[in-house]
Amino acid sequence: MRNLRLLRNGGCRPAATTGTPQCFCLGAEPGTVLVGSQHGLVDHWFLYLKVTREVDLTVEGFMPEDGSGCIVGIEDLPEHECVCVATAAGDILLCNLSTKQVECVGSVDSGLSTMSWSPDQELVLLVTGQQTLIMMTREFEPITEKQVHQDEFGEGKFVALGWGKKETQFHGSEGKQAAHRKQMEVSPTSAWDDGRPRVTWRGDGLFVAVSAVCPETGARKVRVWNRELVLQSTSEPVSGLEQALSWKPSGNLIASTQEKPNRHDVVFLEKNGLLHGEFTLPFQKGQVKVNELLWNADSTILAVWLEELKVDNSNPNSYVQLWTTGNYHWYLKQSLHFGSLEENRLVSLLWDRENLYRLHVLCEGWHYFFYDWHWTIDHGMGENSQRMANVAVIDGDKVLVTAFQHAVVPPPMCTYELQLQQAVNQVAFHTNPQHSGDMAVLDADNKISVYRYVLLCDTGPFCDPTVRLGAVGGNGFKAAVETPYLDKTYRVDVGSNSNEVMNPLGLRFLTWLSDDSFLVVGEGQHAAQSVLYHLTAVPHETEAEEQLSVPVNGEVISLCCSPTTKTIALQLADRRILKYLWEASTPVLEPWRTSSGCAVQFPYPCMQMSITRIGDEEVILGLTDRCRFIVNDTEVASNITSFATYNEFLLVTTNSHTCQCFCLKNMPLKALQACLSSAAAPNSETLRKVERGSRIITVVPQDTKVVLQMPRGNLETVHHRALVLAQIQKWLDRLMFREAFQSMRKLRINLNLLYDHNPKVFLENAENFVRQIDTVNYINLFFTELKEEDFTKTMYPSLNGSSKAQSYQHPDQKKVNLICDVMRVAMENIDPQKYCLSILTAHVKKSPPELEIALQKVHDLRGDVKAVSAEEALKYLLFLVDVNELYDYALGTYDFDLVVMVAEKSQKDPKEYLPFLNTLRKMETNYQRYTIDKYLKRYKKALGHLSKCGPEHFSEFLNLVKDQNQYCEALKLYPPSTQEYKDISDAYGEYLVQKQLYEQAALIFARAGIFAKALDAFQDSGSWQQALCMATRLGYTKDKLSSLSRSMDYEEALLLLLEGALWEEALRLVRHFRAQEPEWKYFFRLIFLYSQKAAFLRHKSRLQVVRELKEKALEQHSPHPSSHHNYETPNCPELDLFSETSSVVTASDMNSKYSHSSSRISVRSSKNRRKAERKRYSLKEGSPFEDIALLEVLGENVRAVETVKDIHILLKQLVLFGYNEQAGTLQQALEEILQLMETSIPEIWTPDLQRSSVNPVLGPSSTANSIMAAYQQKRMVTPVVQDPELLIPPKLNKNLQWKLHLLQ
Repeated sequence: MRNLRLLRNGGCRPAATTGTPQCFCLGAEPGTVLVGSQHGLVDHWFLYLKVTREVDLTVEGFMPEDGSGCIVGIEDLPEHECVCVATAAGDILLCNLSTKQVECVGSVDSGLSTMSWSPDQELVLLVTGQQTLIMMTREFEPITEKQVHQDEFGEGKFVALGWGKKETQFHGSEGKQAAHRKQMEVSPTSAWDDGRPRVTWRGDGLFVAVSAVCPETGARKVRVWNRELVLQSTSEPVSGLEQALSWKPSGNLIASTQEKPNRHDVVFLEKNGLLHGEFTLPFQKGQVKVNELLWNADSTILAVWLEELKVDNSNPNSYVQLWTTGNYHWYLKQSLHFGSLEENRLVSLLWDRENLYRLHVLCEGWHYFFYDWHWTIDHGMGENSQRMANVAVIDGDKVLVTAFQHAVVPPPMCTYELQLQQAVNQVAFHTNPQHSGDMAVLDADNKISVYRYVLLCDTGPFCDPTVRLGAVGGNGFKAAVETPYLDKTYRVDVGSNSNEVMNPLGLRFLTWLSDDSFLVVGEGQHAAQSVLYHLTAVPHETEAEEQLSVPVNGEVISLCCSPTTKTIALQLADRRILKYLWEASTPVLEPWRTSSGCAVQFPYPCMQMSITRIGDEEVILGLTDRCRFIVNDTEVASNITSFATYNEFLLVTTNSHTCQCFCLKNMPLKALQACLSSAAAPNSETLRKVERGSRIITVVPQDTKVVLQMPRGNLETVHHRALVLAQIQKWLDRLMFREAFQSMRKLRINLNLLYDHNPKVFLENAENFVRQIDTVNYINLFFTELKEEDFTKTMYPSLNGSSKAQSYQHPDQKKVNLICDVMRVAMENIDPQKYCLSILTAHVKKSPPELEIALQKVHDLRGDVKAVSAEEALKYLLFLVDVNELYDYALGTYDFDLVVMVAEKSQKDPKEYLPFLNTLRKMETNYQRYTIDKYLKRYKKALGHLSKCGPEHFSEFLNLVKDQNQYCEALKLYPPSTQEYKDISDAYGEYLVQKQLYEQAALIFARAGIFAKALDAFQDSGSWQQALCMATRLGYTKDKLSSLSRSMDYEEALLLLLEGALWEEALRLVRHFRAQEPEWKYFFRLIFLYSQKAAFLRHKSRLQVVRELKEKALEQHSPHPSSHHNYETPNCPELDLFSETSSVVTASDMNSKYSHSSSRISVRSSKNRRKAERKRYSLKEGSPFEDIALLEVLGENVRAVETVKDIHILLKQLVLFGYNEQAGTLQQALEEILQLMETSIPEIWTPDLQRSSVNPVLGPSSTANSIMAAYQQKRMVTPVVQDPELLIPPKLNKNLQWKLHLLQ
């Protein structure tokens, strides 16, 4: 769907040149062309329009002075800093243009017909006059020499598998006679064939093809050789094969031409010599000859150089055609007509090696031209018209138009085609959005043909013979698409001079400004200058007059126009952007400026431009051929392959094979740059995956279609989610519910958006919605997709800011229920019979479903002749609801006819439900309904019906109450004065007692007059006041009241004793009152835990006080330990343990005391020794080893509590007997004390204390030096004990699972 547009062109003729050019090549330096003539070599700088260097080969005798010499090959060798020239006489010359020295590196006596260098310039192939091939290195050392004409096929010869003789094989429609038919003789070459061999290299330089005339048959054959001149293959006999030869750089095909009996074709050969495809040239047989074929560097364009055959000694016309292929069809994109002047006759043409789309042309009059092309898509620019999605494709003298608004027609087919009289070069659509389908076509004869659309009139549409329907106009079908008609043709004749040599395509960038006004860009009088020509079509005239010309100080290489603002932007060769104010009284050019006032200049030349708005600023977008995307003068991305703008949206395709869509309305430039540079989330609405190499062709306005073209040429249509949502919003804002619904249904957009976009508007226009949708199935589909969530916040968060979602007007009602009710009312008002099924859906969709109402409406349909029968309605209802569930609801209506109707539609066995229904029919009405409700587990209704069945069914009633715990509902059914009420209350109270809800049970008992049970319940609940009241009601004596009072007060007394830490009295009280109950174990354990906790806290706080006093005593006796090493403190290790309450003694006294004590202990018995050790670790305040005693008793506390972890057995017993509250209290108490001990152990048994137990200062391994060092480092602060295990902290077993999860 792309066309070739002329980006820029140039031409010149060097002055003071002699001779006639014969061939040329491109110089290594940019802007230079090396031209060979019969006199020598010319270095032509076409950018500066001058000849800089010239080498005359006639001086040295390499070329004859009479001008009969011929150069057959020329190649610039940058590494040799010279030019290699091959002459027809057989000389191979190296010419240094700087020094003008010429060196002959070789000579062939038989002469040379061709010299061809490999693409890497490592090898050169020479074809001699004796039809031999010579392969040489770059240093001109021969590699091998072979004859051009070989009898053998080559190394790629086909292998015969021996599958039978030719006579026995199948020959298709030709029949068996084809096996005996002789091979057709190959016709010789045409008379105009020059007979010279043609050489072409494959793009990688591994193979070379040579076309030469066979001396035996006179026809041409193509042979493929490798770099060592080993023959690979020979082409099959092709009758009429001509001289042109060019190997596609990609390497898969070799192009040549063939003259057939009725047409002239360009044919393609494979490397193995077999034909593979062709296309026909648009000329009659014998009208033209093809001189050369040339592929551009990326194998996308094939240039064909043609000349008309001479007739009556007149000068022939010269043509250059540019062909491209897509979807297996060859398109003629451009045709350059050079006329018939002798000076215009072409000498040679070349594709540029670096600029892939630059074509160089050299004429006999030393005129040189270059043409820069680029790909473009010609499409309508409107946004409101019905013909705005037209895309025009140039194909020779035809314009193939595809109207994507109506149908996506894959190329090479089209909606309709325009037939012109000359080859088409440019197509321009009208810039007015209301006429965006109108086209102006500029052909090779500089004529503008204007095609317009018209409205249908009474006489029918215009019939134009130049417009022919394409794929949409099949036989017997009526085309619904409008076609344009040829309004007028104008001839353009501006900026031309009859005395000058004709330059094809002197006009470019055709733009249709208004109804009769056009804008084109032409070449200025000086190089690197352009001129803007305003053309005005004069009514009833055939020529477009030049109204105004505006010179541009620079070369225009790109132009674009905004259809909304009419702004025209020009890009110059120096990348500056100019704004053309053409609607002003005097059109002027001014720099394009940003909002800050800076002139815009692209950082790189852009091949595609567009004007759009980002926020409130009009900006210029550009895309380079290197995938760089530019906004004004800022590069925002470097991986963009194509882009398109539509309203406030920008769509781009990337090298990562994604299509992204951005809303530019409220997006700053930095945000756009950040979005393009970062990878969006896979499920983002702005991104979607596309096929590799996809490019945007067009966006269909007022629709959601984005047309993409794949590299092979086929089309794909995608509906980008961002465009879809934006279009749906517009439809909903205009109350176009039908269009929005159809798009959402087709593109799988959640239908909740119909409501969530604007709930208030939807509810107010519910009837309008129903009338537009109209179809019952569509309305049902809407109901089934309804959900409670707001989809503008969940699935489509991008719409959260733009949607007009408001809070529900009925906050007490759910969203689905609200929509169902409003829609149901609307449908009932419009036509309840037509929308019967939708009304049923509205009932079923509600939460909870109104199945009984729906069933009743189905029941009401029986017997009436309506749009929907009861059978159809029930069948539809079964589609929405499970049949078993619907059967139960039908049974709950107590309508057996309805039950039977539902059951018949189910898979139920009649032998099962018919006896059940017959049994129910025989029952009394209330008991019947009780049975149904009990079957359906509707126990509240069942109790109501059973209570009306009389006292004989009360026992059944009471059993049902007990089974289903429906006590409260049952009490409502009987007056309080009845015996039934008392019996229900008695059962209810017993139930509450089982649940240990004693106080509630007591209230139920007391209300029913069951005072004895009420007394026990109040007593269990600890409510002694109510218990004494019940005792009074029961007539208790004073003694019984006193005993009752004492028995109820023991628990409060027990709690007070525990709070006061009077453990013995608490144990006595427990044993006295509850010694025989399981609960007493609970109290014992609880008392033990509380006592251990209190002792642990007391000993811990005392240990902290002792340690602080010990530190103070050490500081008083040794204020400067580092300077008094001989102080006698080291002789008194116990001094550190003294508290302030102990007697102050000297070190010698303590030493003697300690020694005396030791001497006494040593002579005692072991029993007395243990007793003395216990005395030494006394808890008495002020004792020498008080801290050791505290450590010992704290360790015993921890170990004692650790043994209580078997409490889990007691916890399980308490839970088993219903003492959940007591079990929870006990578990919490143990958990608290364990947590207290776990956090306190690091504070009590410090790390220093633990290290001293591992490495004691005094011990069998200690030395005098180690002991003194320890004292100097104050390590003797740690007491020296004979039991180091006391310094090791006790361990808590954390792996034991003792807690009950149900008590947490």
